[in-house]
Amino acid sequence: MLEGMAKTNLDIFVAETGSVFHALKKTDKGYKNFGEVYFSTIIKDAVKAWKLHQDMTLNLIVPVGQVLFCFIDGREKSNTKNNLYKIILSQKPYFRLTVPPGIWFGFKGLSKGLNLICNVADITHNPKEVLR
Repeated sequence: MLEGMAKTNLDIFVAETGSVFHALKKTDKGYKNFGEVYFSTIIKDAVKAWKLHQDMTLNLIVPVGQVLFCFIDGREKSNTKNNLYKIILSQKPYFRLTVPPGIWFGFKGLSKGLNLICNVADITHNPKEVLR
């Protein structure tokens, strides 16, 4: 993993009528502040890349489907500068990936059907803080 990233296992509570997927509590490691929650979808084999948030901390969760994420550390003072990290987010295992600002990323849909990404961000979206 890249410096400053954190992987947090999450709970899924299964019931006959439907399941509950935990995402983030304000007491969890990785929680800094609340800015917004948004969902993004990606179809199988599609790629969305490259993007870097200069100020936003991401908390990424994939409750539906499977998504391959690739990260490259673009931070000058990081011990993992220019390192590459790849990871698949899905329900098995189900976890949240916290990504600090300054890391380039892209992702690819792996499952047929819906691949749903949830981001619990610490700030609201600002197009001026994103590099592409």
